[in-house]
Amino acid sequence: MNPALLRLLPFLRWFPLKAETLKLDFIAGLTVALVLIPQSMAYAQLAGMPAYYGLYAAFLPVAVAAMWGSSNQLGTGPVAVVALLTASSLSVFAAPGSPDFIALAILLAFLVGVIQFTLGVFKLGVVVNFLSHPVIVGFTNAAAIIIALSQVSKLFGVPMGRSDHFLVDMWGVVKQLGDTHLPTLLMGLAAIAIMWAVKKYRPKWPGVLIAVVITTVVSWAIGFEKNVDGKLKDVKDPELYALVQAVDAGVRRLDELNKAAAAKQEALEAAHKADADQAQLLRMEADVGLARLAAKQAEEQLNEIKARLRHIPVVRAVDEAGNTAGIYPEGRVPQGLKIDDTHYRIRKVSGGKFKLVGGGEVVGKIPEGLPSFSLPQLDLDKVRALLSTALVIALVAFMEAISIAKAMAAKTRQRLDPNQELIGQGLANLVGSLSQSFPVSGSFSRSAVNLNAGAVTGMSSVFTALIVLLTLLLLTPLLYHLPQAVLAAIIIMAVAGLVNIEGMKHAWQTHKHDGAAAVVTFVATLAFAPHLDMGIMIGAGLAIVLFLLRTMTPRVALLGRYSDGTLRDIKVHPQLATSRHVMAMRFDGSLYFANVSYFEDAVLEALASHPQAKYVLIVGDGINQLDASGEEVVHHLVERLRAAGVELVFSGLKKQVLDVMRKTGLMELIGEHNVFATEDQALAAIYERLGEEAQDDLLCPLPQRAAA
Repeated sequence: MNPALLRLLPFLRWFPLKAETLKLDFIAGLTVALVLIPQSMAYAQLAGMPAYYGLYAAFLPVAVAAMWGSSNQLGTGPVAVVALLTASSLSVFAAPGSPDFIALAILLAFLVGVIQFTLGVFKLGVVVNFLSHPVIVGFTNAAAIIIALSQVSKLFGVPMGRSDHFLVDMWGVVKQLGDTHLPTLLMGLAAIAIMWAVKKYRPKWPGVLIAVVITTVVSWAIGFEKNVDGKLKDVKDPELYALVQAVDAGVRRLDELNKAAAAKQEALEAAHKADADQAQLLRMEADVGLARLAAKQAEEQLNEIKARLRHIPVVRAVDEAGNTAGIYPEGRVPQGLKIDDTHYRIRKVSGGKFKLVGGGEVVGKIPEGLPSFSLPQLDLDKVRALLSTALVIALVAFMEAISIAKAMAAKTRQRLDPNQELIGQGLANLVGSLSQSFPVSGSFSRSAVNLNAGAVTGMSSVFTALIVLLTLLLLTPLLYHLPQAVLAAIIIMAVAGLVNIEGMKHAWQTHKHDGAAAVVTFVATLAFAPHLDMGIMIGAGLAIVLFLLRTMTPRVALLGRYSDGTLRDIKVHPQLATSRHVMAMRFDGSLYFANVSYFEDAVLEALASHPQAKYVLIVGDGINQLDASGEEVVHHLVERLRAAGVELVFSGLKKQVLDVMRKTGLMELIGEHNVFATEDQALAAIYERLGEEAQDDLLCPLPQRAAA
């Protein structure tokens, strides 16, 4: 097949498809779809989106990633870590679930797709190496814990606040555990028990789907939701009325203050673009700060009133037709009124209306049909604000996808192309953004299901997408009664496998710097939550700094003669024979700007303890690079030592280092006669020059031996 055509349309490698292959791919695609449909809805809510947007993300991106990627079994779609990154990065710009938030999530998917596609086209997949494995391990562990904790409120049926401090929000949830809605908790625990039991005793069965079907049927049968719409005029108790009215007014005031702060921020940005004078800019910045402070204070006051309202159970008086005749606090209902048999909490107060919540939360109505197809709203200011977040998500998502693909390729012996995989993931996010999707990536659990179900080609993912399409067109009404607690249970069970403390321990055992990078990333991600991008950026920055520190002080070993004739480190073997005429040193690092001064200091310090040495032999097998700074320092060191009667000799230098020496004239200064292929040849030449003066030297005998 034409390589250029295969590069443009990589899915052509699947063809011609045999009947047996199609059968296996269909079974695998169906199996994955049974897991993907409920998972995608759970991850959509984790991303701060309405649940049905998960189905949009599970439709076209799944097929496109398989068709233009390089892995035959990688299952793409909504995943926990990317969903949480999406929610944490966008919640500072808009309220989760709001139209503005949804528009930003779709724009974020577009930007992630552009970055990944561009990296793939220009074959820059190596950029992902800036995220070291210890950093990813630390981030993944912290993210898994945050994801699981973020679902606790839904599992217990209590609200969770959203602020700049995730741990503070969690403490707020802990304080409300006394208000646990028992049916919600039982529904969530039942789902966890079902999924655990199926995984343990019938691992080939779709445990997630079984849990969803059972709990949804039970939810429908018992009337789990029990929610009623209410209006402010329905509240007949004066104290309760005043409290609900205060919440309503607080919501209205907070909305006004947020809009005012946003308007002042836009005016400030316009003034910056118009190059306004500094005094005016300072005044406008102060106004923005004051507006944000006022909004923050109003939000805190509103949260206090909401907390008081949440703790008041209410009942509903009804007329003969079952319509609301009045709403009263429990225990303060006037005699003679008929009340229904449900105890409610007042939630979602806004515009004189509210929700009476008497049961558990369910997914609710899901729009039938396909998502609308349109370009994201490309606002340049929003693009600039989201660009750094998009870059982090693009790298983390690709790291996750390629790691999964490599793990499966090791079993299937398939040859992977990381740059083609980047193109596939990029196109998946780009096409997804056109069909109302938030950012997606490769899923470990669904990829494993795909592989174990017998998938041979990426056609299995195409079948998965078609089954999701069928669900969108025909089956969405069946999901109305799916409890939110079950979606929370699905997420908790899915991320439990992401916690890998052994991985952090292994990183520490490998190198203390790697362990430090993993631990700092873990702690920073938890501390800065919900701003998870801060955690991974701190970890990545620390890993790079620690790497530079390691290369700045590479291992330097003074060498002596071992009994078998090899040259070894005299610190490890202090009894080794050395010479007063020749000082042998091994330098285990490249000579570049960050460590060349260390090299110079090491040579001069060693010479100070060997004042009679006439030759310094640098065993350069570990020197892989020589840059301009390194060449300059070596140049001056050769001149300095030669002026003091000491000759600098090199052995084992690699071709790339010798090329730099010849191009810069350094070789001419050192002299070809002072550069040797092995330390044996170098020592033989040195002792030949020293002659009888060093005939009894302990370093002199050179028996036939292996390289040091």
